[in-house]
Amino acid sequence: MALCQMSSILKDTSMKELENLLEELYELKRVGIKLGLERILKLLSKLENPHREYRILHVAGTNGKGSVCRMISSILVEGGYSVGLYTSPHLIRLNERFVIDGREVEDRELLTTLKTVLDAAEEMDEKPTFFEISTATAFELFKEKNVDFAVVEVGMGGRYDATNVVSPIVSIITNVAKDHLEFLGDGIEDIAKEKAGIIKEKIPVVTSATGKALDVISEVSKSKKSELITAKGRWERKDFGLNGQRFSIHGILRDYDIKTPMLGRFQGENIALSVLAVEKLQMLGIFLPEGSIEKGIANATNPGRMEIVSANPKILLDGAHNVDAIKALVESLNDFSYNNLILILGILKDKDIEGMVKEIAPLAGYVITTMPRNERACNPEKISEFVAKYNAGCGVYTTRSIKEALSVAKRIAISDDLICVTGSLYTVGEARAIIIP
Repeated sequence: MALCQMSSILKDTSMKELENLLEELYELKRVGIKLGLERILKLLSKLENPHREYRILHVAGTNGKGSVCRMISSILVEGGYSVGLYTSPHLIRLNERFVIDGREVEDRELLTTLKTVLDAAEEMDEKPTFFEISTATAFELFKEKNVDFAVVEVGMGGRYDATNVVSPIVSIITNVAKDHLEFLGDGIEDIAKEKAGIIKEKIPVVTSATGKALDVISEVSKSKKSELITAKGRWERKDFGLNGQRFSIHGILRDYDIKTPMLGRFQGENIALSVLAVEKLQMLGIFLPEGSIEKGIANATNPGRMEIVSANPKILLDGAHNVDAIKALVESLNDFSYNNLILILGILKDKDIEGMVKEIAPLAGYVITTMPRNERACNPEKISEFVAKYNAGCGVYTTRSIKEALSVAKRIAISDDLICVTGSLYTVGEARAIIIP
């Protein structure tokens, strides 16, 4: 048999094996979300605690976590370090959650490591959840690749999140807003307390939280004897366009003039937070060559967040999935010039749907409600009812799939209209896979 033919057969066999493992993994989603650290600690122990083999930056918060994680990771890679990046959820492929030195892990690597983790989980009396398996897979992958640093994003909350088994060198909390209320509590103080659960004894904390949330984080930091650094007032936007933005950042060590390809005014806050976290690393003795911060942020991207994926018609994707994120999107839309805003809106049913629609529907000339392929997706008819309540004058189309919604949007769009897909990362992920096959 020819070598290339044998290679092809082996590749097909591996792909089928990976598909089977992923099917097994996704079955665990039916178990739902089970907060707590007992299962993940037991699973990691069976894997010989891979998360103790490298230095970790731990990132919690309501919005902006993904951008901050990607910026910090990019800065450290630019500085010459090997860096593992763990984020969630993924838009299209599970591989997106596991990035090493700026590249998603290959299918072959994921197959081998996922098999190891699932085998270990099989020995447990109480089976781990989908997110716990995913988290353990990230930690194991990073150990196998011998990374210097891992940047780890919290899945939900902080205190009982599966990632909160790490001992970070810096803890980072972005902003705090209402989200996942059934798990984290109704009030900002309750939510902030959950997120502050990642703060460890005498480990520095960097945050962009304000108001009551900052009060809670300050109190916890003080009780843990952890230095607290805030990003408030440390950034100013200097220039913006559809190709990127420029910000002035007032750091601890010096000021920076920073360019980013990421859109949205709110990125200034994320950049400031990332700079402060990396400066704290420098103050702890981590060496970074001159220019690493500026170059790292200039190279960082975050697919599905304020991302333009088509010029004709102009299509903007943004995974805003709670009221505060929608407010940030509304503010960012002021940077765009357009005739009509055509809004494609798909939201999960456990979100504040009315609150989200109330903020953004009044801007739209047309709203196309839809639903992603997710068991938590809200019925689009319900979203349409809220649209009619808050923007009775706009055209409303109700669709049952992202593909249908995009088709309707392209049909009604004329020159200078802007199509914006938002409401959930799951909605955005499906749309992105269709637009960029």
